[in-house]
Amino acid sequence: GVQFKDGVIESKYYRITLNECGQIVSLYDKEAQREVVPKGKAANVLQAFEDRPMSFDAWDIDIYYREKEYPVNNLVKWDVLENGPDRVVLDFQWKFSDSVINQKMIVYADHRRIDFRTDVDWNEHQILLKAAFPVDVRSTKATYEIQFGNVERPTHWNTSWDYAKFETVAQKWVDLSERDYGVSLLNDCKYGHDIKDNVMRITLIKSGIDPDPYADQGHHQFTYSLLPHEGDWFHAETTQAAYELNYDLLASYVNTPAGKLPAEGRLLTVESKSTILDTVKKSEDGTDLVLRFYEFGNRRDRVSVQFPETLESVTECNLMEEDDQPVEFDENGFSFELKPYEIRTFKIK
Repeated sequence: GVQFKDGVIESKYYRITLNECGQIVSLYDKEAQREVVPKGKAANVLQAFEDRPMSFDAWDIDIYYREKEYPVNNLVKWDVLENGPDRVVLDFQWKFSDSVINQKMIVYADHRRIDFRTDVDWNEHQILLKAAFPVDVRSTKATYEIQFGNVERPTHWNTSWDYAKFETVAQKWVDLSERDYGVSLLNDCKYGHDIKDNVMRITLIKSGIDPDPYADQGHHQFTYSLLPHEGDWFHAETTQAAYELNYDLLASYVNTPAGKLPAEGRLLTVESKSTILDTVKKSEDGTDLVLRFYEFGNRRDRVSVQFPETLESVTECNLMEEDDQPVEFDENGFSFELKPYEIRTFKIK
């Protein structure tokens, strides 16, 4: 289970200590037997910066934004909403200028992911809001997820080129890892990040005033998550964890059977080691089932797809669902190989 007592959250994975501002001052990983937060630092620190770029107010962030920071540490409410056994949910409320930030910190009994579900009533202009996670990890490069893959970028400013990469885009996750341990930062809709030395930060709100003087005003709802892990991001299955955060399992009640599958059946089963089934859809022209796969681990992967019903045909097509090429299949499925970062799309009858 997991429990909160005297400012400390205990699970089988972590011992997490919070300060009076609701920030994490210690995150001890029991399995790896190491501390994640550097001594004297705090993690999940909300930071606000004056953001007045020279031009393109809604798009640009100029590097000098760091020079004027406003602390977001006025904690006005702290409640324990759930205290085990499956999860601990702490509810924080910070007041900042004319804005209010509500956040639920969720620590699970059976998952290493730590969620920060955030609701913001934002009434600031030209203020950049970030969340900062200093981590006790040393690496000269960080990994950023992009569409159908990931890229590595430096965490130092040794050259003018490195210096220009102070804000970097990522899709569902970023990661900073040593060879045997690292930390991933996941999100469900926020794509700006900066990782300098050992501080990981995610950009949450920008609030520019040009061309829209009321940009980002009002209610915001988003989740970002911390995933400390042994090994690198691939070993930790960060990609899969980010998909789980972004695509909740949905349950729906039906009064009568709506399809032909048996009660314990499923539409399809995929066996692979480093492949994501990213798309399941009806074809744009016709009634074929379209499946799109991509390899995310920079390795060759063998993929097996099985259906509960007999197949009529399997063809491979391009991203526009054109140029169909027949694919060998058996009665209920087919197999194929993906090269590193390769994307392949199939039509199924």
